[in-house]
Amino acid sequence: MFVKPHANTAATQALVQEKLLSSGLTILSESNISGPEIDSKKLIDQHYYAIASKATILPASEIPVPPEKFESAFDEKWNEVLAAGKACNAMEACEKFGCTADELNAAWGNAKVSKFGGGFYCGLVTLNGMSLYVFNAFFMSMRSKFVGTDDSIHCYEVEWDPSVLSWSSFRNELLGPTDPAAAPAGSIRKTILEKWEELGLSAEPNKGDNGVHASASPFEGLAEKNNWLERDIAADPFGAALLAKGLSLETIKEWSVDPRVELPGGEGKGSVFDALEDMDVDDCAAKLSELNEINAGVL
Repeated sequence: MFVKPHANTAATQALVQEKLLSSGLTILSESNISGPEIDSKKLIDQHYYAIASKATILPASEIPVPPEKFESAFDEKWNEVLAAGKACNAMEACEKFGCTADELNAAWGNAKVSKFGGGFYCGLVTLNGMSLYVFNAFFMSMRSKFVGTDDSIHCYEVEWDPSVLSWSSFRNELLGPTDPAAAPAGSIRKTILEKWEELGLSAEPNKGDNGVHASASPFEGLAEKNNWLERDIAADPFGAALLAKGLSLETIKEWSVDPRVELPGGEGKGSVFDALEDMDVDDCAAKLSELNEINAGVL
């Protein structure tokens, strides 16, 4: 888990540490990651990979745009738009428009937008006398909160006994839901909301700037430790357990960016992360083994 940039003060770090320790968790490590490092290593882009892959990582030519949906939405052929250089990802759009992330986000609010899939949006954005098809332009404003010169996050690597605290209780009671105003009394997000001025925050927390982030499952935790802390998957206890259950390192890495996979029971395809949310370690490992069997030969 980590303290988000808007809340990363010494007082908030002390509050989070006290809440974790008093709830029976062990803090294995703490570290600060600066905005410039987050930017240069594209750590936030990997964290939000499903969204960021179309916004900052892939050029327009490599984004899997469905041509029929594009033409239906915008009355233009995708291959012609691409050949004419009229499409780009959000990061490229800031350069071409000569605008800031917030200016692009504002223009996105006035754009004609079509959804092509989960976390996959395209909009015809007009700014500074130019019109371009831009993918996931909203992400740049989200990203800008993490990558400034004075920005940073404070990471906590934690462990606990599931007989003392379930993963569901960790997220919903100790951390609190996404909206801090709806969080239970005494939770980390609720306490940050109640004490934001005392903690040295510049603005009141909200659903986006809600103080802290935490992994939604042991598998998401493994993926995030690999991304943010550069931990070796095979050397991690949970990673080693998955390898022992027959998951390949390639599969673990592929699933660490939350692709859609075949789900059990004829449910069709769905998010890996969503299928594992709030599961404790043993249940999570068993579910991943089941998903691996179902998807064998599919990847």
